[in-house]
Amino acid sequence: MIDTNELAKRNAGFADGGSFADLRLMPSGSLTVISCVDPRVDPSDVLGLKLGEAAVIRNVGGRVTPATLRTLGMLSKVVQARTGGPGPGDHHYAVLHHTDCGITDLAAFPELLAEYFEVPAGDLAAKAVTDPVAAVRVDAEILKQKLRAGVFVSGLVYDVATGLIDVVVPAARVEA
Repeated sequence: MIDTNELAKRNAGFADGGSFADLRLMPSGSLTVISCVDPRVDPSDVLGLKLGEAAVIRNVGGRVTPATLRTLGMLSKVVQARTGGPGPGDHHYAVLHHTDCGITDLAAFPELLAEYFEVPAGDLAAKAVTDPVAAVRVDAEILKQKLRAGVFVSGLVYDVATGLIDVVVPAARVEA
């Protein structure tokens, strides 16, 4: 078990490195990644991101749920408060799903998944819970429908066996 003493020791090493200095609240890479909580799929490592390059939202399955959309709405208000507006449309939202995801095990618990997605249990098939390629398409489409025009949306699937990503939904600008 990694305890708090170990965390404090590791943090001291991080702080000594100073890599956090002068970072801004807004991601320098104009990127937001929505990904799974699975410890094998840390977006910073998988995508080679540096500290401060991307905002990362992690949840079970890396899914775009109503809660995810609410979080994105709150983040847009932070941007508005800090900058006075939504900024340029060149922001990229990448959905990152992966193979061998634990969310597939939850298919045996439709009531739980229905609550998570905030849909009737009869509508779960449309969420493609057991197929990461289909699921990333579903979630990218939700973002395209809900985000403001001008931003980019893409969908990626990370293969936990090979370490490679497959670009399932190439980055495309959201139209008005």
